[in-house]
Amino acid sequence: MRTGGLLAGLSLSLAALVCACGVGSGGSNSTGPLTPAQAQVAAPALSTKAAQAGAEIVSLTSVTSGATIYYTIDGSVPTTASPIYDAPFLVASNLTVNAYATLTGDKPSSVTTKAFLPNIASGTLVWSDEFTNSTGASQQPDPTVWAYDTGNDGFGNKELESYCSWGSTASPCDPANPNAFVGTDGYLHIVAEQPTPGVYTSARMKTQGLFSLQYGRLEAKIWAPEGQGYWPAFWTLGNNIATVNWPACGEQDIMERVNAALTPDWNEGSVHGTGFTGDVGLGTLYHFPAGQTAAGWHTYGMIWKQGSVAYYVDDPTSPYVTYTNPGSLSGLSGAVWPFDSGDSAFLIVNLAVGGDWPKNPNAATVFPASLLVDYVRFYTN
Repeated sequence: MRTGGLLAGLSLSLAALVCACGVGSGGSNSTGPLTPAQAQVAAPALSTKAAQAGAEIVSLTSVTSGATIYYTIDGSVPTTASPIYDAPFLVASNLTVNAYATLTGDKPSSVTTKAFLPNIASGTLVWSDEFTNSTGASQQPDPTVWAYDTGNDGFGNKELESYCSWGSTASPCDPANPNAFVGTDGYLHIVAEQPTPGVYTSARMKTQGLFSLQYGRLEAKIWAPEGQGYWPAFWTLGNNIATVNWPACGEQDIMERVNAALTPDWNEGSVHGTGFTGDVGLGTLYHFPAGQTAAGWHTYGMIWKQGSVAYYVDDPTSPYVTYTNPGSLSGLSGAVWPFDSGDSAFLIVNLAVGGDWPKNPNAATVFPASLLVDYVRFYTN
């Protein structure tokens, strides 16, 4: 419990006594009320949870209500210009985490520090969700990893669906017919439904606030639905979206496509940030080999390094595009590369229906349709 209020009251009482004595004796009161000592914010507590192969998931907490935690992972002293802690983040390389907390009007905390020396070899699997299910019934995706965006506000793209979370009873969601579940087949299912004409439901799962990562090779094995109006995607956003908003937080689109299959069929790998979105965004099409479509099992991956983001389909040794800073931003007025800010990113997988890019479903669009995910995996660079 803080004692500032008690000290303030005591100071005022002493000041009144000094004032009364001074006036009565002909003296002066030049000091005014006594100022209570400034409280110091509690230092953040750092805790870890084991991931894989020696990697750890780091969480930072403060017992000072309302405090903001700033942190660094390069050993430097954190300041208010450092990343703000928003979610647990994966540590899979040798580094030092430093963190401190601030609260307006109080003295900043001391710095909490912890060195990590996992010495993990390049190419090592350090985190995954395999979507295993041995229960004999469809089950909830891991709630310690996955949360949900919900509602039908169009999500900035004029999408048509209502996104539903596990167990949601908000109309038109149906808890008996979930839009996201881990099936007995061991796959994550994200299902687009049309419960009534012109009404659509689906799911948009995210790790925001629960898990995040930075620098490494991220991939997912996905079977994408194809049909007019479908917009499946596997992508990331920076944790700092809560403070700098989009697109300054950065967006990495690993798997994204719309509508029915084409010949050749395709996937697009994109990056977005301040000064490169929409028509001036950085996007590249990957064309599948003859006879293959997105409606089949493919591994979609991203290799994220300092100064670069590369994308591949099925073969991590052969990226089809690599975006670099500053090379890829050349000629883009006001473009700012957001992927080396020190912030980690959270994962999103969703199946949208309609919107500015795919437009509306039509009479040939088949409902329900499922986006299937066999696994999501993260490897060291």
